[in-house]
Amino acid sequence: MESREKSCVKYIRETAGDHKVLMLLSGGVDSTVCAALLHKALKDDQVIAVHIDNGFMRKNESNHVEVSLREIGLDVKVIRSAHTFYTGSTAVPVTQSDGTSRKRKTSTLNTTENPEEKRNIIGDTFMKVANDFVEELNLKTEDVYLGQGTLRPDLIESASELASGKADAIKTHHNDTELVRELRKQGRVVEPLKDFHKDEVRQIGKDLGLPDEMVQRHPFPGPGLAIRVICGDHPYMCKDFGETSVLLRFIVDYENALKTPHLLITRIKDSTTEEEREELKRISSECNLTSTLLPIKTVGVQGDCRTYSYVVGLSTDEKPPWTSLMYLAKLIPRQSISSNGSVKYPLEDITPTYLTSLVLSTLRQADYLCTKVLDRMVTEILTVPGLSRVMYDLTSKPPGTTEWE
Repeated sequence: MESREKSCVKYIRETAGDHKVLMLLSGGVDSTVCAALLHKALKDDQVIAVHIDNGFMRKNESNHVEVSLREIGLDVKVIRSAHTFYTGSTAVPVTQSDGTSRKRKTSTLNTTENPEEKRNIIGDTFMKVANDFVEELNLKTEDVYLGQGTLRPDLIESASELASGKADAIKTHHNDTELVRELRKQGRVVEPLKDFHKDEVRQIGKDLGLPDEMVQRHPFPGPGLAIRVICGDHPYMCKDFGETSVLLRFIVDYENALKTPHLLITRIKDSTTEEEREELKRISSECNLTSTLLPIKTVGVQGDCRTYSYVVGLSTDEKPPWTSLMYLAKLIPRQSISSNGSVKYPLEDITPTYLTSLVLSTLRQADYLCTKVLDRMVTEILTVPGLSRVMYDLTSKPPGTTEWE
């Protein structure tokens, strides 16, 4: 890891030279480690550290970021730009497959439904706010480089050429929008962490002497709460909605569904192994489950490609059979149906929702309470005699499994 730290410092000095570097700090581990590396590699007057409050931060987030970063010696300028982001818009390709340079202007962010457009608006608005700040400092925009805590997974998900020229864009990261890519082509983006993953970045942060509170900080997306709000004012129900709903009912009640011939049963057989069908029989005979196709769209990954479609709700009036629910959650998206995931409770309609101050305030309080409840749970569990610590398993599946043995 020491050699990685040295290679980062060398890269920064070679890339930035004598130029000033504008570092946009979210307060998360990636941008904080990047800022610490810039601070170590360059002169103090070369690093311009800025935290932009986009209005989508967690409760008291921006104040906490400002205080904690100053404690490690970073002089941070906090810019309050919530209204600029709420009413922001940008230009995007006319269609996803449009190979021309034709563009169209998006709606304002607070009336936008499409998650890709939301991410693009937020990313480009970050750049616009940053450029305005640079001009306020009487600096020429073309003389200032951009510092970013971009990681390799960010570039992979955004289908950046830096990671792979063949990847499908799963989701555009706010630090890899078209504006950022244009700056990258000009050699004006400093990204010392672009070859690393999160665990490696945490170790670099420790080696730099950053406190554990910062290095082990819970991940939070750059666009913040904006991409945790599914926006829309009407249910999403395509022509396959009814058929998909029936197929899901057959899956969760597979043993009974086999008693009546149906073409959808053939589809299930064609997309599962004999072992999986036996497991479906067992689950449906032991568990009284109900499936509900939710009329909303979420981003998912199927076959290394980006999908944008339904969520499946799984519910029961009995004690939740978590192992069986996890099994179905893994199997259902593999069927030839348009769904990106499974949750436990049904939903028949949607509440019209956009990025308004009321919606964000509600989510911000709910997010804050979740953390408080988790802390309380840990405290009470530790009162049980014989326990030394409580750990939270963050392993995804794959490579992890539901149980440890």
